[in-house]
Amino acid sequence: MWPSGPPGRAPRFVYDSTVSERRASNGAGDPTDARPVRERAVRSWARRIDVLEQARLLQHGARHLLIGAVIGAIAGCGSAAFLHLLSWATDTRMHHGSLVWMLPLAGVVVGLIYHFVGGESGRGTNLVLDELHDEEHVVPVRMAPLVLLGAMLTHLFGGSGGREGAAVQIAAALSSPLRRWLPDGERRVALVAAVAGGFGSVFGVPVAGAVFALEVQESGRSRYDGIVAALAASVVGDRVTRSLGIRHLLPKPFAAINITFGNGLRIVAASIAFGFAAMIFIELTHEIRGLLTRFISFPPARLGIGGVGVLGLMLAAHSRIYLGLSLPLIDAAVAGVAIAGGAFALKLVFTAVTIGSGFPGGEVTPLFCIGACLGSVLAGPLGLPRATLAALGYVAVYAAASNTPIACALLAVEVFGAAVVVPAAIACAVANQVSGQRSVYGRQRVTPHLSGARHVGATMEETDRIRRDR
Repeated sequence: MWPSGPPGRAPRFVYDSTVSERRASNGAGDPTDARPVRERAVRSWARRIDVLEQARLLQHGARHLLIGAVIGAIAGCGSAAFLHLLSWATDTRMHHGSLVWMLPLAGVVVGLIYHFVGGESGRGTNLVLDELHDEEHVVPVRMAPLVLLGAMLTHLFGGSGGREGAAVQIAAALSSPLRRWLPDGERRVALVAAVAGGFGSVFGVPVAGAVFALEVQESGRSRYDGIVAALAASVVGDRVTRSLGIRHLLPKPFAAINITFGNGLRIVAASIAFGFAAMIFIELTHEIRGLLTRFISFPPARLGIGGVGVLGLMLAAHSRIYLGLSLPLIDAAVAGVAIAGGAFALKLVFTAVTIGSGFPGGEVTPLFCIGACLGSVLAGPLGLPRATLAALGYVAVYAAASNTPIACALLAVEVFGAAVVVPAAIACAVANQVSGQRSVYGRQRVTPHLSGARHVGATMEETDRIRRDR
């Protein structure tokens, strides 16, 4: 380097390649011989790479892969048994319509079983979330047969429930003995794998299942320390479930969607409606649960009253299509068939009464139905393809209700094809923003700076109390 430039100015340095070459030659006299430089570079990189540390990381990853695969196999077997039982319950109810009149009695029976045998199992998915954040809470093994029986009775007699909650709880409960043998640092990873395996196998969406398990723990923040175990469990669980005779009837992939400025605004407008639908569902469910808890001290009686409420809604609607999973409604909506304007609202109320009164199961499939029906209704006024907007509602309402927009966008890709990825991402993000810090999972954690709470790790239940007290 040699300084140069006009007098009175700061010197400008000019690169002289001969100096570099002379330095590189190391006194050998050959400017093209840069072997010592290369050797020094190799030694420098060798010092940066700790071989033992890399070996430990590989061993750590292999261990998580094995844990995830084993738990995924357990989750897949549990989901297959549950789905076969659920299919039998639905078919039986359809062939013997008089069974629906026994829903209140079935609710009391389920309530009595949970009340006298279940213990903390009655908290369902919220107990799973609590164990994810605090190992003092332990998901008992007995949760698996309880939720299997409870969800089956809910659907056999016509309750408007889902299936993901049961699958996640079954996977978490069946893997509980295995988790007790693991070191403290790996128990949480194993539980994340159980959530991923349950969700991914029951819906046939392994990638979305893995991301859901990472994203559902805390709204606004995802933890990726268990990503290897989660993905292994979800993929293995899905493969095991399919190998045991489960066939997920998914719609044909959608064609590419042209995202123009006008279409983008229409999708945003629909997504705002999806977010409000999720918010109304969460608030209504919490209100029903709160009212029943306040005025009825005996939990089994709450399920009996909830069963009476569902029957009253059925008589008022003059239809049984809103009972159970309502899969025919979902199939019609995503196929582009026009859906009645009030269908989404009726399914919302049916499900809020069922879940709010304490029937076990889950909320995901009913929320899929609510979103698909609402999307079908909005398609006409917004001028968008009916099937496309139904598909966006299918994922966006649940994204807003569970605070898992990334997982739901991936779910849309796995269910409807890669062509929907951009509009699905927009719909899930906007709907999730509209619903605010609310969740169908009361024990889901909230990112501290978003919670409005003074302490770290506030839950959705605590955030809701803070909001109501203002």
